[in-house]
Amino acid sequence: MLRTIKNLLVVLTVAIFMQSCEDRLDLQPEDARLTADAAFENPEAYKEFLAKIYAGISLSGQEGPAGAPDLAGLDEGFSNYLRLYWKMQQLTTDEALIAWNDGTIQDLHGQVWTSGNEFIRTMYSRLMYQVALTNEFLRQTTEGKLNERGVNADLREEIQTYRAEVRFMRALTYWHAMDLFANPPFITENDAVGAFLPPQIQRADLFDYIESELLDIEDELVAPRQNEYGRADRAAAWMVLAKLYLNAEVYTGTSRYTEVITYSNNIINAGYTIPSTPYFYSFLADNDSNGAQSEVIFTIPFDGLRTQAFGGMTFMTHAPVGGSMDPANFGINGGWFGVRTTPTFVEQFPNEANSADGRELLYTDGQTKNIADVSTFTDGYAVAKYRNVDVNGDPGSDSSGDHTDIDFPMFRLADVYLMYAEAALRGGGGSMDLARGYINEIRERAYGDTSGNISQSDLTLDFIIDERSRELYWECHRRTDLVRFNQFSNNGVWQWKGGVQQGTTTEAFRNVMPLPATDLGINTNLEQNEGYQ
Repeated sequence: MLRTIKNLLVVLTVAIFMQSCEDRLDLQPEDARLTADAAFENPEAYKEFLAKIYAGISLSGQEGPAGAPDLAGLDEGFSNYLRLYWKMQQLTTDEALIAWNDGTIQDLHGQVWTSGNEFIRTMYSRLMYQVALTNEFLRQTTEGKLNERGVNADLREEIQTYRAEVRFMRALTYWHAMDLFANPPFITENDAVGAFLPPQIQRADLFDYIESELLDIEDELVAPRQNEYGRADRAAAWMVLAKLYLNAEVYTGTSRYTEVITYSNNIINAGYTIPSTPYFYSFLADNDSNGAQSEVIFTIPFDGLRTQAFGGMTFMTHAPVGGSMDPANFGINGGWFGVRTTPTFVEQFPNEANSADGRELLYTDGQTKNIADVSTFTDGYAVAKYRNVDVNGDPGSDSSGDHTDIDFPMFRLADVYLMYAEAALRGGGGSMDLARGYINEIRERAYGDTSGNISQSDLTLDFIIDERSRELYWECHRRTDLVRFNQFSNNGVWQWKGGVQQGTTTEAFRNVMPLPATDLGINTNLEQNEGYQ
């Protein structure tokens, strides 16, 4: 489906979105470009626009890898949705830090950011841009619009499925916005197109909206594991619902762990499996076909020739390579000498860098465990999780070595097993015996045998937060997990947190990101999150 992306330059004009997207979520073109109605004269435009919405997470603009960005104001590679989201979820935690000194990037790991941080601002803008795209698709596919265009019955039926998927993508985006910013601007397809000041929605109300959207589209989505690869199905909606409920106490003040068990069971019973292949297969260039795909519930596809961007998996493969690491082993043309991990993460593995746990994909040759200087790449162990080679060691499809074929596994079964176990421990019901069995299934893949299996007495909340890190590191879960376990800000210490080498706690208001100062200066409907100016 992503082969159609380059055809979307025309269709994109239906949702023109300028750098001032914080205050104008929906704008009409003022020049001679095609309007939305003209763009949809081509029946293929509906699927092309759907492709653009999915590609909103993987790509940064219209040309690839750069040249016609969706957003202006920050280098196009930096403005990529997945790259920004990874930074919000990983660089702010004990799992990752970065050597670079671009702008305010060091403030993320230091947890000393302000409302002027350009990376936080651009994440916010990217979220709002994605919402604008989904809203416009829904406006352009109402019964009235389809009647006006004389859309035939077969295409009309397909479009109804597309609409459900677009509503899923909007719910996913609003979940990210709610999780990061708590109380963002809120707009749907029912709001008029034009320049106006969007209202602010409170976190608990946005929770209710996302939940209601996902429940409403549940039966309209394709059955689990039956949709085109890379597109959302019913299980993807169940996954976001389970995530909502797992974090409901943070979002609303009321726990919903029983619902976590319900939706985890839905997914577990839908035919996904933990593959018998080694753990590292899940992060190779052929992870869509080497067996690892059997556990993936929702993926963000990348192709070295067709989805070229300097964010996404290009960033996540190049940035961790440096020092004595051989780029050829990673299927790339060179390392970016950037991202490493902290001693706190390394110590999650029982024997640190020599663990029998196959999930310990650390590179230590020439690297020190201790981080004396953040800007020195060899300070801190490197992470060798994402490699643009297949199971035979052959590199990906882009012969230049720039862009990768690794698909990003946003949601996978191991996460569901861990959520089930956590919800059971927190009083949501379920079976503790099943929970232990699920955890051991994950660990049997990690160890290659039963030597890493746990007993019932080992299954505690402290074990779960550590196991989530061992299993899911660098997959954009850690910040949310640490907040839920009350270990992100005023509890939990790791090197360079707080901007000091030994690390320190920070204030609890940093559990939520600030709304950008640029938006607050324009949109009088917005109030800043507590603790920020």
